[in-house]
Amino acid sequence: MSLFGFNRLGVSISALFILAMLMYLPTWMEDEPEVTGSQQSDALKPAYKAKNLTTTLYNQEGRLNHKVFATSMEHYDQLGFVLFQQPKYTLYTESNSSPWVVSAVEGTLYNNELIQLENNVVIENQTGDDFVKTITTQYIQINLDNKQMTSDQTVEILGSQYVIQSNGFNANLRTQEYELIDHVQTTYSPSN
Repeated sequence: MSLFGFNRLGVSISALFILAMLMYLPTWMEDEPEVTGSQQSDALKPAYKAKNLTTTLYNQEGRLNHKVFATSMEHYDQLGFVLFQQPKYTLYTESNSSPWVVSAVEGTLYNNELIQLENNVVIENQTGDDFVKTITTQYIQINLDNKQMTSDQTVEILGSQYVIQSNGFNANLRTQEYELIDHVQTTYSPSN
């Protein structure tokens, strides 16, 4: 035992403990790195932009699924969507012979499968003898995989001899089935 009541083993352990604390002290005193405003605003900047872009996508069997043209496009990687100005989508069904052309003022594509189109949306059937010729609305959501369309806005459906007005609808372009959410009026005028 030493003069002051400390033994060498205790002093050695205390010295090692103090030395270890001194080594980690800068790490403990360090502030958490803050996310700067520029890192946050990077998500709000498009990863890339394009003008007058046409893109063609095929399904897993190699058949044409859809084409899109837009006067401008902005891709936001971190947020997971693409913004379009003046988009024009051509959607192909199973036969690829009867496409639908959907145009609008603006659109947003999410994960390459869901698109929301807004402002002056016009859906035109390119087959001349089908039941539905044109559908117009201010908003529509389209699942590009299963060709399902949905809208909760005022919709007008034009055929060769009728006009249907509704407050929302669901439609399947593959099966040509249409469901009116809140039917308003149908005007039928047969040709002679």
